[in-house]
Amino acid sequence: MLRVLAADDEAPALEELTYLLRRHPRVQAVQPAADAAEALRDLGRMVSEGDRLDAVFLDIRMPGLDGLDFTRLVTGFADPPAVVFVTAHEEFAVTAFELGAVDYLLKPVDPGRLSEAVRRVEQTVRRDAAVEEPEADEMIPVELAGRTRMIPLAAVTHAEAHGDYVRLHTFDGSYLIRVPLAALAERWRPVGFIRIHRKTLVSTAHISELRFDDGRAVLQVGERPLLVSRRHTREVRDLLVRRFRQEARGPR
Repeated sequence: MLRVLAADDEAPALEELTYLLRRHPRVQAVQPAADAAEALRDLGRMVSEGDRLDAVFLDIRMPGLDGLDFTRLVTGFADPPAVVFVTAHEEFAVTAFELGAVDYLLKPVDPGRLSEAVRRVEQTVRRDAAVEEPEADEMIPVELAGRTRMIPLAAVTHAEAHGDYVRLHTFDGSYLIRVPLAALAERWRPVGFIRIHRKTLVSTAHISELRFDDGRAVLQVGERPLLVSRRHTREVRDLLVRRFRQEARGPR
């Protein structure tokens, strides 16, 4: 299921596009934006909070920041969303595809044509996920006293955001790497890492206990207690309960 953002400076066009996307069975959530600048702010907020955004459907001709400029900017993100242009102007199609657009729709939007664009977005998302999916025995290069050391991903207990860097914690020490925490959260999700705070990512393999102190959820990772934000508490609790039940049933 896709999470998408729709942007158009014309309110009726935005309402129509949002309505059609929300009706599509493969779209989970749609965030509307009144122009490209608002869309960029929404995207930045989602990245900082670790929320997934699969695609942006947007017009080209908008005041201030236009759709093409928006696309040039988002290509600088560590994990940029797919871009689909929805516009009344045919003449920008070549430029749009040169910038990596997944599709180019002309207004008024035909529901069947929009469905094809959603299918193409899904294909792009699946292909990117297959390329980026890590192996459980992945090795991570870190710089240490002028030397490069390889740290097994399996040894990482948790990761914490520090500005433009992330500090990886293992039982033997901690190491700084220059990568956004949101990018690690997306990449390491398939091998059991979960977001417990906007600044903290934890490996479920190293969680020994979940408890509640004064109503706040706390995870025990080795000798270190890690506080779970209220926003992530239910998701973390439900995930750990499911894991416990699966382990209790054992292999079939």
